[in-house]
Amino acid sequence: MSPARRKAASQLEKPTIPDEMKAAGIDKFGPPSALTVRTVPVPRPGPREVLIAVHAAGVGIWDAHIRDGSWAEGEMQPPMTLGTDGAGVIVEMGDRVRRWQLGDRVWAFEYDNPKGGFYAEYVAVDTDSVGSLPLSLTMQEGGAASITGLTALQGVVDHLAVRKGETVMIFGASGAVGSLAVQFAARHRRARVIAIASGPKAKVLLEKLGAETVIDGRRPNALDRMREAAPDGIDAILALAGSPVLTKALRLVKHGGRIAYPNGVEPAPRERKGVRVIGYDAETSTATFEKLRKVADAIDLAVPVAHAYPLNRAAQAHARI
Repeated sequence: MSPARRKAASQLEKPTIPDEMKAAGIDKFGPPSALTVRTVPVPRPGPREVLIAVHAAGVGIWDAHIRDGSWAEGEMQPPMTLGTDGAGVIVEMGDRVRRWQLGDRVWAFEYDNPKGGFYAEYVAVDTDSVGSLPLSLTMQEGGAASITGLTALQGVVDHLAVRKGETVMIFGASGAVGSLAVQFAARHRRARVIAIASGPKAKVLLEKLGAETVIDGRRPNALDRMREAAPDGIDAILALAGSPVLTKALRLVKHGGRIAYPNGVEPAPRERKGVRVIGYDAETSTATFEKLRKVADAIDLAVPVAHAYPLNRAAQAHARI
């Protein structure tokens, strides 16, 4: 069947879409309690957009910073529906959309969406911000792993260019990005991973995900343990959380080594002679989502989900952050 005929056939099966929906948003910047559920119009997709029936949305620290106004940019002004990423099913497509079909399982990310965020029953998103959900992931896992997965994979593969057998240290390893980065470094790139995280639960989790050594960065002997784990030095560091011990650990990176961190990590790692330091933001495109999908399925990516909340408890999810 030609693409045009396939699309025409899918349009005949188009589900009924209501005029209104439930969404969690804010009328003014503020604390978690500012986030409330209201009834709003369902957004209509533009020519290059798809309408997604949202099954699960991610909850990240960036969402909290948008809610309180510290990271609000562009058109991010109340009243607004929050949520920058999530997963669901395509239920409507714009006239110029050719790549997707109704019913496709997808995950998506859009930071500054004028038509509203993912804390809603429906979201309209540009096709460049949408990817096929890996077969190995549930909707809930996909909802928690689109932007975190892109950030982790691009840090490990594109910016650090981790190679087989290298020693890689990941700070903030038990977080949303870190738990995925450990797997990309250990299972995908076959590196030796030293994970920096706190608590016995984090140790058990990270060893299961592929970390060779897990070190509690809050312990007084943390730096000594890092030296013991990497007596020949560290090839690369992915810094997902700033701390005094991270500043000291940077000295363990070999000459010619690499340090990468997502923009927003404070304090940001400082430049060092003979060591490349890279700050980055995750890039979203059809190609980056497809790369993430292939790697996620290839390594059977695990997405740890700490807790799930219904839409009407979005404020409690933000309080937990």
